Amino acid sequence: MLELAIKFLLAYFLGSVMGSMVMGRIRGGVDIRTMGSGNAGGTNALRTQGWQFAVGVMTIDVGKGVIATGLVPALVLPFVAASPEISREWLVLSCAAAAVIGHVWPLWFGYRGGKGAATLVGTLIILAPFMLVPVISVWVVVLVLSGYVGLATMLAGISAPLTVAYLRFPDEQPVFIYSVATAIYLIFSHRSNIQRMRSGEEPRVKRAMIFRRNNP
Repeated sequence: MLELAIKFLLAYFLGSVMGSMVMGRIRGGVDIRTMGSGNAGGTNALRTQGWQFAVGVMTIDVGKGVIATGLVPALVLPFVAASPEISREWLVLSCAAAAVIGHVWPLWFGYRGGKGAATLVGTLIILAPFMLVPVISVWVVVLVLSGYVGLATMLAGISAPLTVAYLRFPDEQPVFIYSVATAIYLIFSHRSNIQRMRSGEEPRVKRAMIFRRNNP
């Protein structure tokens, strides 16, 4: 259990390295949590700072998901023996979840992070690369049809367990459980977006929409 606890914490600390805050310090002290929607994720970075800043944010946030899932579980730690009673697969899933938790509630930045979507994608690159094309396709289709980034993210998250269920269940049952949990979390983390969509106050990315009115 000691191995699980330490590697979970390492993945959490890694997840707490916020791409937007790192890029903001490089930019000269920009804190996007005081701008736009107040969220520290890639969407608010794009809206408030432009695409180059947002690409840097996304690279860091996706990358830490990849590292936490692909490298941290395999680390050989000094003075900590590998625990034979712990499933390696569940260890990897635990580290993946820890990275997402760290992104949402980052220790280094006052527990005010993003919504976890980019880091979640990074974990899927390692856990289940077969899900990437369906999940990203759903995200793109919903975005170009609706213009709502939050809606696209939620529906893409829901498509992940459906993809596992259709293609790999029951062989990938642990990944299915992980994807169900993260889909539920994405809906929860976007509850403010849902409220704004219902009230007609949620901003759209109109440049991404295929069908849109010419007038505002």
